[in-house]
Amino acid sequence: MNQASPLLQSERIRIIDALRGVAVLGILLMNIPYFAFPVQIANDLRVRNDVTGANYYAWWLMTMFFDGTMRGMFSMLFGAGSVLLLLRLEAKHAGTYPADIYYRRLIWLLLFGLINAFIFLWIGDILYAYAICGLFIFPFRKAKPKYLLILAVVLMLIANLRQTLLFYESKNNRVKGEYAVALEKKKQKLTDEQKEDKQKYEARNERLKPASLKKDADKEIKEFRKGYFGLMVYLKDINKEIQSTVLYNNYFFDVIAFFFFGMAFFKWGILTGERSIKFYFVLMIVSYVIGITLSYLIARAHFTSNFDRSYLADKLLVDFYDERRLFLALGHISLLTVLYKAGFMNRFFTALANTGQMAFTNYLMQSIICAIIFDGFGLRWFGVLQRYEIYYIVGGIWIFQIIFSQVWMRYFRFGPFEWAWRSLTYWKKFEIRRRSLPPVQDGPVPEVSAEVLA
Repeated sequence: MNQASPLLQSERIRIIDALRGVAVLGILLMNIPYFAFPVQIANDLRVRNDVTGANYYAWWLMTMFFDGTMRGMFSMLFGAGSVLLLLRLEAKHAGTYPADIYYRRLIWLLLFGLINAFIFLWIGDILYAYAICGLFIFPFRKAKPKYLLILAVVLMLIANLRQTLLFYESKNNRVKGEYAVALEKKKQKLTDEQKEDKQKYEARNERLKPASLKKDADKEIKEFRKGYFGLMVYLKDINKEIQSTVLYNNYFFDVIAFFFFGMAFFKWGILTGERSIKFYFVLMIVSYVIGITLSYLIARAHFTSNFDRSYLADKLLVDFYDERRLFLALGHISLLTVLYKAGFMNRFFTALANTGQMAFTNYLMQSIICAIIFDGFGLRWFGVLQRYEIYYIVGGIWIFQIIFSQVWMRYFRFGPFEWAWRSLTYWKKFEIRRRSLPPVQDGPVPEVSAEVLA
């Protein structure tokens, strides 16, 4: 049997590419604090007293509209892309060949995730998690969209339950500690268990004080300003924990859930722009009303809890972070699709589509660029900038990546990392250069048709 070739330009769905372009650019909005700051500063405004002014408003803006939503979009589009790939492969090849290509693709993605974490030194890599979680969605590729939606909701609720239980576990430990402290103040004798509760409570309170967090942040800044190999050694154990314990405790269920959401929405034609403008407009309004409301409640709960998880259960009965991510992501997708179908900003959507076709390259490029800007072997800006200033860096990277993608895709068929991934997957060196230059698109971006799925 002849080997299949990867998806060609004529077979791609432009709206999905454009959405993927927005997602890969937008994901930098939420990654940049962790490129630029120690985790203590990135997660807690009190550490540098960023509770007023431009830093405060930058945090609110990002938390309200973008926190987790771009990763949600990226995950849904990954699920949709997996279905698109398998539809094409299974239309042309019988037997195990489609599964062979699919799983080879994931194995190489896993390797790229390890490179991103351990070589490019990015602690927030998602490629490894996508490769692991992607292993589980192949058996559901032919499932009806309503069943995929049910699976997605069930997995999201499991993720909600796990996080909610962590909230209440943290609250319970705090309450036991407070009770032990209150007994001691009344001169009552504590049991051994109560003494342990008190000790853990006081140690935790001391550890979460802004001054203590500032000391930890200063230590991390020193580590990140080391040379390349010193930083590699420092991050080794951190990355190992993130790609094991943190992955399975925090991300496993939500990543697969959003893969299933993407597969369902793709099969319903929602992600491919096949519904009416009215449909997307209504979906946008409903999604934004729900998503922004949930986002405000969560952001306010974190801020008024002084970023202490043990108090979140007092503010939120359940953790609905993933519901918030889902509705905001759907709002963003619907807004972009309305603009796309209405014919607004056609050149811009073409640029976004080119950026999305190179999403893999652009994602890895962000790790490389930010490492050079912030880490000790580069400009050493780690921990230097104000929170609002890091978004100037984001804007600069966006401009560069959009222009770079436009120029690159004019002369080449694939992005450089896409080409490497495809060549490794099919174990064949593909021609990367275009044989003739494509015309510059001045008119509307082509509409989606069913034929592109074949």
